[in-house]
Amino acid sequence: MSSRIPMAYNPKVLELFRNPKNLGKMENPDAEALAGSVACGDMIAIYLKIDAKTRTVTAASFESYGCAANIAASSVLTEMIKGKKLEEAFQVNWKMISDELGGLPSVKFHCGILAVGALRRAIRNYLKDQERSAWLPENLTPDEKHAVEEEKLIEILTQRTARYEAAKKKEEEKE
Repeated sequence: MSSRIPMAYNPKVLELFRNPKNLGKMENPDAEALAGSVACGDMIAIYLKIDAKTRTVTAASFESYGCAANIAASSVLTEMIKGKKLEEAFQVNWKMISDELGGLPSVKFHCGILAVGALRRAIRNYLKDQERSAWLPENLTPDEKHAVEEEKLIEILTQRTARYEAAKKKEEEKE
């Protein structure tokens, strides 16, 4: 019998987990980016179609490898940014995603952080060969730094787990 306690997700998170909107890889996106790590299971790919003249997000989709909160956060993010100018889309933050979902458990805030990290990377990727817009910060924003920190933490924990497993195997082989 499992001693794990099920995560208490609200109905909106569960609905978007079961029936995500805009799920799937987009063919020929104008911008795309990844955030997260396959090692921990939370990874988000964001794909954007952008009207070049108006710099408006005309379509957004995602691929998510992760939990219910990860899928719901990515789904709601794609809905939140459709029809927005890049500057407005760039302003979306993890708290706005959590609020739109009706709240996330604190241990799942990182799902919103990763979704925002992927979105902002995609926007930066789209704009990288263009004259820098005045609204686009030169340096990473705190939300972007937070996503990078999450990814680094995942890498460190994955490496530690691998070392632990190797040591455990070595001990078992001695027995």
